[in-house]
Amino acid sequence: MRGTLTRRLGTYTLLATLILSYLFLYLPILHIGLGSFARNHTFPYPPRWTLDTFGRLFGNSLYQTAFFNSLVLGIGAAALATVLAAAATLGLMRHAGRRAGLYLALFIAPLFVAEVLVGIASLIFNGLLLQLQGNLVSAILANAVHCFSYALLIMATQLYRYDWRLDDAAMVFGASPLRTFFEVTLPLIWPGLLGAFVVTFIMAFNNLEISFYLLGATPTLPSVAWGALRYGVKPELYALATAVNLVVILGLGVMFVLMLTGKARFGHRPERARAV
Repeated sequence: MRGTLTRRLGTYTLLATLILSYLFLYLPILHIGLGSFARNHTFPYPPRWTLDTFGRLFGNSLYQTAFFNSLVLGIGAAALATVLAAAATLGLMRHAGRRAGLYLALFIAPLFVAEVLVGIASLIFNGLLLQLQGNLVSAILANAVHCFSYALLIMATQLYRYDWRLDDAAMVFGASPLRTFFEVTLPLIWPGLLGAFVVTFIMAFNNLEISFYLLGATPTLPSVAWGALRYGVKPELYALATAVNLVVILGLGVMFVLMLTGKARFGHRPERARAV
């Protein structure tokens, strides 16, 4: 009897903790979402619905320019970091040998450097040594350095159980290394590439500390939002946060549908583990 009571108490405690955790995580998002669609945005209960806030947001040329700059910055840094991380991970797993630990330590070193220091160091390197002014290209390179380590760790989890005998078999049957990569390796590791690209894109798109030092007056969404906070929380910021959240939810929904329909499989595959 006591054991049953203890199990029930543990179950109810776990359930209550789970509910409180979800409320803590998602109630602010729900509040911001309601505020972006309400006239009384500071306390939208009950909400008086309107789309004027989104109209002002999308009609503001500053936010449009900032969004375009953030999009270019995110895509450029994510693409560069993903390509370099994929090449580095393939080299580590395939050819590093006994020095793999040393190379891995060098590759993940940016994880232990604060983003502010990366931004300042990049500013000093570009300005004092190379005599280059801050621009989107330098910001993309600096963000790629910061995102590279995260992309490498994501790729490493994908390639840890990769069966390299598949590549060897393809080359035994006459395929060149380049053809082997595009026809054998790439179709098997693309979930890792996609995951690395998505994570690094979000990091670069939302980055303020690194981009601020390298872009100067060039606006991005994080810098515009940070500057707007000096004058109070305006309704446009509610709409901006809601728009970003909707894009993220849409992306997760697309991934869920792909997994549900079997068109994409992410994560561990038992058949690959048996092959290793």
